[in-house]
Amino acid sequence: MIEKNKTKLLSWSLINAIGTLGYVFIISQVLFFGEKIFGKMKTPWGPFIILLLFVFSVAVVGLLIFGKVINLYLDNQKKEAVKLLFYTIGWLFLGIVICLLICLLV
Repeated sequence: MIEKNKTKLLSWSLINAIGTLGYVFIISQVLFFGEKIFGKMKTPWGPFIILLLFVFSVAVVGLLIFGKVINLYLDNQKKEAVKLLFYTIGWLFLGIVICLLICLLV
């Protein structure tokens, strides 16, 4: 039972981390190629849209990282919630290391 629970937590954390890394990658590409995609901004709406995208991104990433953690915590599964949070952070750190290695090799 304990190993099954650990496997389930590791799976959830990996899904959360991949979702977060994927979302951040997509948003970074939109920001990087924004002028090619949308053209040059000719109105003051550009900064507003960027800030609004930032607020939206905080909400999405917050849900990806903390959503299941809060759900477990509120279901009185506090140890599992903390483990899930640290597993997710660990996967994210591994993703950062892999991205940095890719940047150094390319």
